[in-house]
Amino acid sequence: MALSTSPRAVPASRPADGRPRGGRAAARRFVPVASVDRGSVPTPFWLSLVLAAVSGPISAAGFPDQGVWPLTLVGVGAFLAALVGRAGWSAAAVGLVGGLAFYLTHISWLTVYLGPVPWAALSGLESLFWAAFAVPMAIVLNRGPRLWTGAVARCAVIPAAVAALWTAREAVTSTWPYGGFAWGRVALSQSESPFAPLVAWVGVSGLSFLLVTLVALVLQLVRQAGRPVLPRLTAGVAALAVLLLVPAWPAPPTGSTTIAAVQGNTNSGLLAEYRPGENLQKHIDATAPLVGQDVDMVVWPENGSDLDPSRSAVVARAVDRISTAMDAPLVLGTVTQAGEDTYNTSLLWLPGQGVGDQYDKKHPVPFAEYAPDREFWRAFAPDLIDMVPRGYSKGTRDTVLDVGGVIAGVSICFDITDDALVREMTGDGAEIILAQTNNADFGQTEENVQQLAIARLRAIEIGRSVVNISTVGTSAIIAPDGSTISRLTPYEPGSMVESVPLASAVTPASLLGAGLELAISGFGIAALLAVLLFGRRRA
Repeated sequence: MALSTSPRAVPASRPADGRPRGGRAAARRFVPVASVDRGSVPTPFWLSLVLAAVSGPISAAGFPDQGVWPLTLVGVGAFLAALVGRAGWSAAAVGLVGGLAFYLTHISWLTVYLGPVPWAALSGLESLFWAAFAVPMAIVLNRGPRLWTGAVARCAVIPAAVAALWTAREAVTSTWPYGGFAWGRVALSQSESPFAPLVAWVGVSGLSFLLVTLVALVLQLVRQAGRPVLPRLTAGVAALAVLLLVPAWPAPPTGSTTIAAVQGNTNSGLLAEYRPGENLQKHIDATAPLVGQDVDMVVWPENGSDLDPSRSAVVARAVDRISTAMDAPLVLGTVTQAGEDTYNTSLLWLPGQGVGDQYDKKHPVPFAEYAPDREFWRAFAPDLIDMVPRGYSKGTRDTVLDVGGVIAGVSICFDITDDALVREMTGDGAEIILAQTNNADFGQTEENVQQLAIARLRAIEIGRSVVNISTVGTSAIIAPDGSTISRLTPYEPGSMVESVPLASAVTPASLLGAGLELAISGFGIAALLAVLLFGRRRA
């Protein structure tokens, strides 16, 4: 809406004698400019639905594999524009369509082996959150100008409040239900954009907030159509410049360690058929050419060994032979058991000694690594639930391993999307992150590079190198500034041997932790309440 800063009026017409007309003409004596501004005209509902539908694929194109990062911001803008003039159920409908359009595009890789049911179910669930949060965002967008009547206030408070509510939705869906699904957050599209360095200062949620605020500001400036173009253009350019001029966090190194990261190219998907010990042997074979090189540790991916060396003497001898030949500790992914509990585990194997420590994955992926409320959900999708015959238990160990004096944080697969676990690693003193993963279930799809993009953003966020090592790719070693130290060709066996920087300095994002996310979300809720309570008066 192109609204003025004060209720400036248009004088009513007068008759020739100079006296004001009576009746309805007198009632029109003072007509607020806001009521005749073309920005106040609601977007037709059909057009809102169209904008929401196209916003999804546009936003998704900003993420890898396409990776045209500005498109995510364009998509966010199209979605917010669709909410202009909407309220109640129409806003919820726009949110539902926008959410479905985004997720059905963004996570289409779920269908490769798992079929359409998990893809449709997860997309539908996430879209319900989009629908729920679209309503308060529409309220702030459309009724906020009644409360914040000044041009400056409208261009400062309304965009920030809308972005705060967007960030609150991302925060909720990243943690709930069953640990949430953090994929698709706006910030995660920006790992290679000029905005990426901001994440070291404000974290993933903070970066989403800043970027959506920028987009909502542009929308608000467009809606201020009755104001001069130059001031509005200047405000938009200034906001963009402020974000781009924030310096990168220096991430000072404290040393380095030489790492051999090995990709065995194993057929280790959920439904894969392979001989017992096949995954282990492929990683041994891919490591053997490195014997004789001076390394401080060897890292295999999640499921690098399909057999547990802590439960089999034969497997233990095989693992110890390669670890001894490399003369270095080996960090390998496997499946362990303790009583009736089964864990997705990263073992630290010391040459000549055996298991020195282990990390058990704290947040197994629901409906993939375990089936929550199995009997309830099986009634709706028995084929899907039966695909998860083994349920992993939640680990309780700390997130770091002492690998020859180097404190390594361990992230297994989707752990890398969990804000709390990443903060926990740095809190536990991690100097480097070993991100072990198994992407074999998703084939040569965008999932692999989307996960690598998240790992890249995490490296910048916490100021630590990240060794992202996969069974099949995409595997890479990322420096604390987000640059690529080394990378392997997907779906080929290979290895990376690199001197990798270590760091111990704590970034502002790590210090702020979840507090900033709560503050942003709280601001959004407070702004919404203010509009509901005090925003009913006319502009």
